[in-house]
Amino acid sequence: MAMPRALRVDRAPRPTSGVRRRRTRLLVLVAALALLALAIVLGLAVGARPVPFDDVLRILGGAAGRDSADAAAVLDLRLPRTAAAIVAGAGLGVAGAVVQAVTRNPLADPGILGVTSGSAFAVAVAVGFAGVTSASGWVWFSFAGAGVATVAVSLIGGAGRGGGGPARLTLAGLALGSVLAGITSSIVLADPRRFDAVRAWEVGSLADRGWDPVLTVLPFVAAGVVVALIASRPLDAVALGDEHAASVGVSVPAVRVVSLVIVTLLAGGATAVIGPVAFLGLMVAHAARGLVGPSQPWITGLSAVLGPVLLLLADVLGRVIAPPGEIAAGLVTAAIGAPVLIAIARRRKVGGA
Repeated sequence: MAMPRALRVDRAPRPTSGVRRRRTRLLVLVAALALLALAIVLGLAVGARPVPFDDVLRILGGAAGRDSADAAAVLDLRLPRTAAAIVAGAGLGVAGAVVQAVTRNPLADPGILGVTSGSAFAVAVAVGFAGVTSASGWVWFSFAGAGVATVAVSLIGGAGRGGGGPARLTLAGLALGSVLAGITSSIVLADPRRFDAVRAWEVGSLADRGWDPVLTVLPFVAAGVVVALIASRPLDAVALGDEHAASVGVSVPAVRVVSLVIVTLLAGGATAVIGPVAFLGLMVAHAARGLVGPSQPWITGLSAVLGPVLLLLADVLGRVIAPPGEIAAGLVTAAIGAPVLIAIARRRKVGGA
């Protein structure tokens, strides 16, 4: 006997797997943004002079005035430092996502293309031979070094038959980075006293960061993030292989050139602000891929959020583990990133066995 229509309850159709996946990715992104907000508050509150969270919010809202010591600590010292971490973290995170996609190597990092080594070398030359000692002065040298290193890697990696492939670019970047790192060390050791001004920059410290370098590189990093988001779908195709990308109408050489420009803008800008920071791009891009799956647009967007989160938390951790001094954020990321790199490499080896 059929049930009367008035008594039937129509079940809503279940969402498809694509819809569920999109919802999950959106929830992950929202959670990452919430974590970023928490990291920003921690970055403004934690330090040699702790400031309660509610006081931080009152200071930012203008209700506490600017004359107190807490307001000076938050607005004059920690706010530009936090802004530097956000800009540099976003740049390195997205650069890591782009490098891993274009090289098809989940162990890749912006440093393997020689970008950070080129920036450090140019800054060493600026300080050692041009007498530049301010962060706002060596920003442009850092950009120039990153750009020259990127062009050199593309020329070296693209020379000969079969040039321009991900393996050739990786090897060229590693070789050039090693050479530039050795020369940079020689320049620094030749006159250590002259390089006292950039000692904190060399280890990726956020201490004493002012607004000038942050505002100088912000347009370049923002442009790099936007271009990376636009190029994320072609990068999705390249990540599946050159033949697949060509079969769907993607110009692989053009994507690689654009990717190198993106990495130059992002990693060069980040390095100009805080110095070389190891493994951040590697960890952020790998975490983003694990959270949202193999979708380059989502990986890129999530990396732009997780990068600042990781750098801010590393900076906060460096302030609290060695009072009254602090440990540079770059050293903290290196200490965390090295075991992560080993774990990823071991897992890939076991999985491929």
